[in-house]
Amino acid sequence: MVDRQTPNLEIKDLNVYYGQSHALQGVNLTLEHGILSVVGRNGMGKTTLCKAIMGLEPTSSGSISFAGNSLIGMESALIARSGIGYVPQGRRLWPSLTVDEHLKLVAKKGGSWTIERIYSTFPRLAERKTNGGGQLSGGEQQMLAISRALLLNPKLLVMDEPTEGLAPVIVDQVIDMLIRLGQEGDIDVLLIEQNIGVATAVSEQVAIMVNGKINRVMDAGILAADRDLQQSLLGVGRHAHDETPIVDEPSETPSTRTNIPDKVYLSNPKPPTRWTPSVAARVIEGNARTVTSVAANSNKRIEPLSSRIHGSGTRVLVAGTLDTKGEELRFIRDIIKAQGLNVQMVDLSTSGKPSGAEVPPHTIAAFHPRGNSGVFTADRGTAVAGMTEAFTKWMSQQTNVSGIISAGGSGGTALATPAMRALPIGIPKVMVSTVASGNVEQYVGPSDIMMLHSVADVQGINSITREVLGNAANALAGIAKARMTTRITDRNDKPAIGLTMFGVTTPLVQQVSAALENNFDCLVFHATGVGGRSMEKLMDSGMLAAIVDLTTTEVCDMMMGGVFAADEDRFGASIRSGIPYIGACGALDMVNFGAPETVPEKYKGRLFYEHNPQVTLMRTTVEENDKMGRWIGERLNEMTGPVRFYLPEGGVSLLDAPGMAFHDPTANNALFKALEETVRQTSSRQLVRLPFNINDPEFGEHVISTFRGFFSTSSKQKLIGA
Repeated sequence: MVDRQTPNLEIKDLNVYYGQSHALQGVNLTLEHGILSVVGRNGMGKTTLCKAIMGLEPTSSGSISFAGNSLIGMESALIARSGIGYVPQGRRLWPSLTVDEHLKLVAKKGGSWTIERIYSTFPRLAERKTNGGGQLSGGEQQMLAISRALLLNPKLLVMDEPTEGLAPVIVDQVIDMLIRLGQEGDIDVLLIEQNIGVATAVSEQVAIMVNGKINRVMDAGILAADRDLQQSLLGVGRHAHDETPIVDEPSETPSTRTNIPDKVYLSNPKPPTRWTPSVAARVIEGNARTVTSVAANSNKRIEPLSSRIHGSGTRVLVAGTLDTKGEELRFIRDIIKAQGLNVQMVDLSTSGKPSGAEVPPHTIAAFHPRGNSGVFTADRGTAVAGMTEAFTKWMSQQTNVSGIISAGGSGGTALATPAMRALPIGIPKVMVSTVASGNVEQYVGPSDIMMLHSVADVQGINSITREVLGNAANALAGIAKARMTTRITDRNDKPAIGLTMFGVTTPLVQQVSAALENNFDCLVFHATGVGGRSMEKLMDSGMLAAIVDLTTTEVCDMMMGGVFAADEDRFGASIRSGIPYIGACGALDMVNFGAPETVPEKYKGRLFYEHNPQVTLMRTTVEENDKMGRWIGERLNEMTGPVRFYLPEGGVSLLDAPGMAFHDPTANNALFKALEETVRQTSSRQLVRLPFNINDPEFGEHVISTFRGFFSTSSKQKLIGA
């Protein structure tokens, strides 16, 4: 098994010669995991790099390591068998073999990529399965070349110009396939591309190759959003056709002066090839040209916030569609700025109109998986959906944000709030909205967004909106300023842990909290759907040191249609964190509905318990418990940290204790059996059966003991293994 702490591919000081020509000149490149794109013009050494990795070109010096093992000197066949798939430039197919024969020739048993999966991924290949390689179009040949490599089920896929010469519709298919590979995480990809749109759409980082060297590695979103930067680094717009010399941008230094002459240095006074020697400094200086800067803020290139805020203090973001809400958003901005805070406007418009915002629409759109093309479509609905996705991803990558505020109707609210939810709990988030007086769960979710009803429509500044928007702006400014001065001195030094509780598991949670509260800040979350999501939101935000998930009842409502339902990401925070997880079957005996008349017709005749006139509980059955046990078990299997999940044989709630209304050992055994059949138990992932009711003191003592074993008592903030 590959150590995920070891880079999958690491290249150091790699040199390759063709005779006297120095093709690769001290290449250094690291692919930790995921997808890394390498871009550059023709003749820069990209294909040579691929061949060197695959052992097809001898190296002069340097090292190439795959999963910590050196590839230098290995035969190409052994490199392929070690787990590296290769999609060469030019496809390299056998004209006489059919599509199906190509695939059967390389297919391996037991891997996640099978011939059936290939045909479902590329339906066109299924249609042409009996055609020979020489009878396929260029796009079909490329699909087959990619499929041939995937069927080896490699750990690393090296792809050399996979979209070269393909029709746009086929390029989109390749992009979709690469994005899915990145999301699944089973195969890492080194992508060599000239198409900047493809390279930046599928990876978060892009390496720039110039004259046989890696010139720099940079954020894909920045490169995708800035055509000037593409031109200066690569001499391209979206494709590598322009042979404009590469320009090294002078470093920026803060200055208030205008109309100041600057020197622009051409690192390559003549268009380079792979055989071009390094240019002497005196030649570069002698070819420098002088330009005069225009007035400040005139036609300047706007960079994403992530490239500007590190070390520059906190910023308040005013976000929204400036093409329709510009007057209102600028009104908010001016009030916050008057409070002495740094403010940046984030324009989420999809109209394509010019923007004066510090963060313009094209910068946000570049964070969509498809880049700008995924946002600026001809259809308003898909454009807004695309901008929502891009803004959420952009926001998740920001740091030093001290607050965010937006204003709009239902569309603007749906556009801004998902990105607000991506920010950690505690950072102030204010949404002034026309829909804030109704049910706002879909907008707020598990976050701490403050919804303020606009009263009148957010359409211009008038006597009503002036008051409401002013209050919102001043409230945000006040909170942001207060956090800057008090959050460090007032911080609780005890690590926080999250516990889930329902009324029927209260004794257990109270016992555990009382035992741990001297050393830990115990945060109890009511398992009402949003409670579990809020807890996991805090875990994802890094604000919880651990989760003691004793009441997993939200899964019942999710699977049976109750009113306190979890979502499909239940347990996701623990899966992503890798931190030890302690859980139990708390209240998995009940589905929650409202008043008796709200119970769905299909459940008539079931066993019910009236908790109060507005809450009706339904006992889960053997079949339902089996279904829940298998779903929970699969989620536990995805956790990488130590896991202890408790099965209380004496009942999973107060109502499931002997003699109580929901006591049903048969139904519980179905739950426990499904869990035991599904969970892949190891020394660190274990199910623990106990002969107690979940609220018995003996059960609680086991939970407390396990928790203390997972935590170092001498250093409360250091988690240890089981």
